[in-house]
Amino acid sequence: MAFNHLPAGAHDALSPFSVTPVTHSVPMANNQLPRPTGVRPSPRSVLDRLTAGSDRAARITHTEHLPPRAGMHADWPTMIRPEVVAAARRVGIERPWRHQARTIEHALCGESAVVATGTASGKSLAYLAPVLSALLDGNEAPNRRGATALYLAPTKALAADQRRAVAELAAPLGTAVRPVVYDGDTAIEEREWARQYANYVLTNPDMLHLGILPGHARWASFLRALRFVVVDECHSYRGVFGSHVAQVLRRLRRVCARYGADPVFLLASATSAEPGLTATRLTGVPVAEITEDTSPRGELVFALWEPPLTDLQGEQGAPVRRTATAETADLLTDLTVQGVRTVAFVRSRRGAELVSVIAQERLAAVDRSLPRRVAAYRGGYLPEERRALERKLHSGELLGLAATTALELGVDVSGLDAVLLSGYPGTRASLWQQAGRAGRGGEGALAVLVARDDPLDTYLVHHPEALFRQPVESTVLDPDNPYVLAPHLCAAAEELPLTEADLELFGPAAPGLIPQLEARRLLRRRATAWHWTRRERAADLADIRGGGGTPVQIVEEDTGRLLGTVDAAAAHTTVHEGAVHLHQGRTYLVTRLDLDESVALVREANPSYATTARDTTAVTVLETTTEVPWGDSRLCFGSVEVTNQVVSFLRRRLLTGEVLGETKLDLPPRTLRTRAVWWTVTEDQLDAARINPEQLAGALHAAEHASIGMLPLFATCDRWDIGGVSVPLHADTLLPTVFVYDGHPGGAGFAERAFHTAYTWLHATRAAIAACECEAGCPSCIQSPKCGNGNEPLHKRGAVRLLTTLLSKAPEAATPPA
Repeated sequence: MAFNHLPAGAHDALSPFSVTPVTHSVPMANNQLPRPTGVRPSPRSVLDRLTAGSDRAARITHTEHLPPRAGMHADWPTMIRPEVVAAARRVGIERPWRHQARTIEHALCGESAVVATGTASGKSLAYLAPVLSALLDGNEAPNRRGATALYLAPTKALAADQRRAVAELAAPLGTAVRPVVYDGDTAIEEREWARQYANYVLTNPDMLHLGILPGHARWASFLRALRFVVVDECHSYRGVFGSHVAQVLRRLRRVCARYGADPVFLLASATSAEPGLTATRLTGVPVAEITEDTSPRGELVFALWEPPLTDLQGEQGAPVRRTATAETADLLTDLTVQGVRTVAFVRSRRGAELVSVIAQERLAAVDRSLPRRVAAYRGGYLPEERRALERKLHSGELLGLAATTALELGVDVSGLDAVLLSGYPGTRASLWQQAGRAGRGGEGALAVLVARDDPLDTYLVHHPEALFRQPVESTVLDPDNPYVLAPHLCAAAEELPLTEADLELFGPAAPGLIPQLEARRLLRRRATAWHWTRRERAADLADIRGGGGTPVQIVEEDTGRLLGTVDAAAAHTTVHEGAVHLHQGRTYLVTRLDLDESVALVREANPSYATTARDTTAVTVLETTTEVPWGDSRLCFGSVEVTNQVVSFLRRRLLTGEVLGETKLDLPPRTLRTRAVWWTVTEDQLDAARINPEQLAGALHAAEHASIGMLPLFATCDRWDIGGVSVPLHADTLLPTVFVYDGHPGGAGFAERAFHTAYTWLHATRAAIAACECEAGCPSCIQSPKCGNGNEPLHKRGAVRLLTTLLSKAPEAATPPA
């Protein structure tokens, strides 16, 4: 983790932006790229080399230039220990940036704070300085343990990276600072040492939820001395995951109070809207916000890149663009050949593997030593595989990396010079977080967003103002979701008997849930408190990552070797029979999915295609919470029951996306109670929109697909976090209806956000469909890759007319987006 930018004018000696362009007409010796000296090319020069081909320049729809920015220093706060100041100066930090100093002051005054500034702005130092100062104070205390601090990261990789950062900064402080990583990969003997001796424990919310809190008696001395809780990358705690973490933190505060501790919370976030309010909802305590980024920033060139149309035809004869995966692999290949250190962020695990494999194959044609300098990094790897990749990345052995968001969150990848984003990452906050991975250290950097063939990406590359002229989103979470809250009340009751006074800590919904938990014989009241009644662990009731059950193990059929795991909720779509699975550059076919045993058997193969699952969905309205008239239409929000079934999968050619065939599947349906937004139209409105009965289903279906694709622009969700259904005559509304629902039990807050931004959301949806150049619909506007009906029927022009009519009667207070 970078504590600060390098001084102005300094640069990484290995940076390709400090060398002249590299040519590769001859083999390279010693497996090292040549590093000639000369005039330093700008990020723009690197982009020019990428677009030197015959038609590549036309693929760039917009280039944004962010000029460099000077930093603003401050003096060290007087309350900080001089040893900490000396340690910072030892690693080259003479004075803190102003936002670092403000965060340190809040922390040392006992005030919780969130620092929400750009990537590589030195947030680590902002929380580490007060933490180290407190640990030094505690080391002089008469009791053995002194002060302690707890660090929470959303990923294991980030916690491991922070351990290295702490060790570097605190080296002169000796045994006064005793950091340790405590996660699922930690050896048994190290865990015991952590409980007895460590004063800075780096872990993740999962381990806090399943390990530390249920066994808090064994952590008594640590928790009794707890001064600070650091919550890093707190903007990643959104939706269901964020709601679970909010309740885990409330349980932590309750257990700490039992031991007489009241820790200060220090949170670090990417730039986001209302970070103080979000941090308060996450922790349950008042949190001050520091949002002015006073660190220096190097030049950033940000290009929007749209892959070209191919000669192929997709479903219903739709035009097909070259895939973002293939385009990203080409760009990663070219940048690696140039010696430009690059990370390519890819939306899926399979996509990251594909980008890596394709780039390695193409690099082999240039020089046989190059393929091993590119790799994939994703979740689901075994611990030893992750650690080996992290070492290669830090050592510089790897030049190119195709990564999922497992690497997005704060991991120090200093020395990177370019970032490729294979598809919009779902939020503007994540966009800037990923783009900020390059240029760390004050260097210039290049970022390229490669658009996928879907409505949102197509809209964004042709409406750059939606990316570069709009503020980042608010983080959506709902700690009062009863499906989230109920299991944490049970876990809290097992940790310590739950009293009426405790319920206020868990939010206004808690008192209403207690009778339900009593009726289910999960809690029992004795005297003045509720107790957990079962033999099994209460913490196991809550799956905080929303995986929906026991992870499915992926096992090689011939050898019995465990390749990795996949969340139970994703198993139906990713490891069904016939699915293509990629692992460490090798391709496997799933031969059997055993849902009862949570095992997917695979065998190594070399198919020329990828697979995409398709599903069908039905929705029943359980309760309408809010209803707003839009003329004769109704915009509604409430509770629904969703029945979903994966019915088939498509085989698509790897590089082109061409559909090669469809295979039926026989998987059981799954039922979900969640929250949804929906809207209805009347027959008179259909007449006004000139939509006849033959066109109705296609118009509704097209509007549904496009609206799902556009929602991530208005709610901090991923397209795969939400689902939708359109019905020409719905049994509950008795009208043509379009539903968009949260894909998590009890809801995740996304549908509610859609309800409150419905006008701007649906206005952008209409604009995206209307602006697409295709004749009758394509993946860039109204076709969906996961449609279980084979993208039939769809009526593009009918969808535009339908949305126009719907929006024409929206409340006058609603105004279209700029």
